[in-house]
Amino acid sequence: MSQTLQFQHRHKWFDLKLTDDGAIELYLDNCLRKRRDRGAAEPQYVWTNVELEWEEHHYIEARYWASTGQLKVTVNGDPLVETEMRLDG
Repeated sequence: MSQTLQFQHRHKWFDLKLTDDGAIELYLDNCLRKRRDRGAAEPQYVWTNVELEWEEHHYIEARYWASTGQLKVTVNGDPLVETEMRLDG
């Protein structure tokens, strides 16, 4: 069963999804920005660059380690979310 983590950075909402086939997807305003299929290498990594204010760029990164369920989200390198998510419940 897929899982979704919703988080906010400033006035924008993001969704990070772990899909049934093991992929990780990053959405901004319900629009898929990046998808990374599960592979042999860890972590799976997705990112997007967002301009939130006039020429104020924010680099949103998510890294997921399927073997441990560890998920880390950063903004411009600063921690935003650190949690555990697993597809097996």
